[in-house]
Amino acid sequence: MTLDFGVVPSYSQLLFTGLLWTIFVTVLAGSVSILLGIAIATTTLHGPKFASLPVRGISFLFLGTPLLLQLYLLYYGLSQVGVMLPAFWTGVVGLGLHYAAYNADIFRASLQAVDPGQAEAARSLGFSRGATQRLFIMPQAIVTALPQVGNNSIILLKDTAVLSVLGIAELVLNAQRAISETYRPFEFYFTAALLYYVVNLAMEFLLGIAARKAEEIR
Repeated sequence: MTLDFGVVPSYSQLLFTGLLWTIFVTVLAGSVSILLGIAIATTTLHGPKFASLPVRGISFLFLGTPLLLQLYLLYYGLSQVGVMLPAFWTGVVGLGLHYAAYNADIFRASLQAVDPGQAEAARSLGFSRGATQRLFIMPQAIVTALPQVGNNSIILLKDTAVLSVLGIAELVLNAQRAISETYRPFEFYFTAALLYYVVNLAMEFLLGIAARKAEEIR
């Protein structure tokens, strides 16, 4: 069988719909991973032991088990105890929790890298501990963490392909639907790979601009 990319344009709407859902899931899950990552890092560094130890343990659980297994546990496991989470939100929550564990390590290291003297100076000026962290320490830590968190966001984008096992109509699943009708796997998987690559380049470009702007502000 020879290659025939002429069948791809007929399914362009299906592929671009899948791509839009992929980007949408990436944005939602990425936001969850960043916010939870900051919360986990702050809790493990400054929280009381009764809070920091369980949070650290849960974080290690997500670091030490496969993403696919975590998604199965959320989708099929929770349903056994009466928690019915729709497939879409299972994907968002699962990816968000998985990458929150990785981002937490990055944010924790970035927080520890900030000069302790800045916190002492802020406290001497009358700022509370919470205000010092929020206004002085955290903004600098976020700027330091931005490149690595950005890299995690790009990896997260590619890992959305795993959500096809839950029936979420992201790019890979829609490509598979086109393949089931045309029996042209190479053409559609190659096109999907090309779309991922273009979006990755766009994300790297935007993250590079954000990193430079953040450095200028700092």
